[in-house]
Amino acid sequence: MKIIDLSLPIDDTLIETHAARIDRITHAAGVEHFNEIVMGKQPGGKERFRKGERAARPEEIPDGEMPSLEIVHASVHMGTHVDAPFHYGSKSQGKPAKKIADIPLEWCYGPGVVLDFTRLHYPENIKKSDVVRALENISYTLHKNDIVLIHTGADKLLGTPEYVHKYVGMMPDALEYILDRGVRTLGIDTIGLDRPCFEMFKEFLDTKDKQKIWPCHFLGRRREYVHMERMGNLGAIPKPFGFKVCCFPVNVKDAGAGWTRAVAILEEPEKKGPSPLR
Repeated sequence: MKIIDLSLPIDDTLIETHAARIDRITHAAGVEHFNEIVMGKQPGGKERFRKGERAARPEEIPDGEMPSLEIVHASVHMGTHVDAPFHYGSKSQGKPAKKIADIPLEWCYGPGVVLDFTRLHYPENIKKSDVVRALENISYTLHKNDIVLIHTGADKLLGTPEYVHKYVGMMPDALEYILDRGVRTLGIDTIGLDRPCFEMFKEFLDTKDKQKIWPCHFLGRRREYVHMERMGNLGAIPKPFGFKVCCFPVNVKDAGAGWTRAVAILEEPEKKGPSPLR
């Protein structure tokens, strides 16, 4: 079995719309953190800590180190993540929209299909005709419960302004064509499923045309589906289908999205040994 990582990290060095911050408490600093926490729960402990008293000194701790600790302050839309129907709106198909904890896990494990759109370049976007062509190129017909991965190559731009502002997005007719074939989970290697958001915002504000704002996301209000954004490494999958995708989301209470360590799983053919002697 071979497993290919399809995820991007939560990275506090990136400057984006919703930036992350990660407080990293080192092993050595953990001793001080330990003292602050335990003394803070004792009568008068906070004041005694401020005055320099310690419940345990570094020399009293094995190797002078406590376990490391990272505290992440980030949107659930940072890094590779799964968007649930609740992200799109309060209702989906006339019912209360599923939050990330409500997503059936069966939706997050299944046959994977990579559609290659790397021939497209900004400001182009993926249309229905592009999806039809991509499927014809690999001689594949989509099946119910396939997990469709949209490969644009945008992950190579991570950390640049182009990653945020100049990428190949998806048009609603392309998404509808995929959903019509029974697909309910898909993923893309761009920062968002729709076309670049700031261009989309400008068109909406200039025209107040409701069709101009988040059309693929808002499609989820009448057609229930989930999608991943900020995927990576889709080009490393050696074949367009015949593999599994696993993308279980982190269970964040009352949230419309959850981070995922998405992977492609390929079953390697068994090696045949020499025929037994007769």
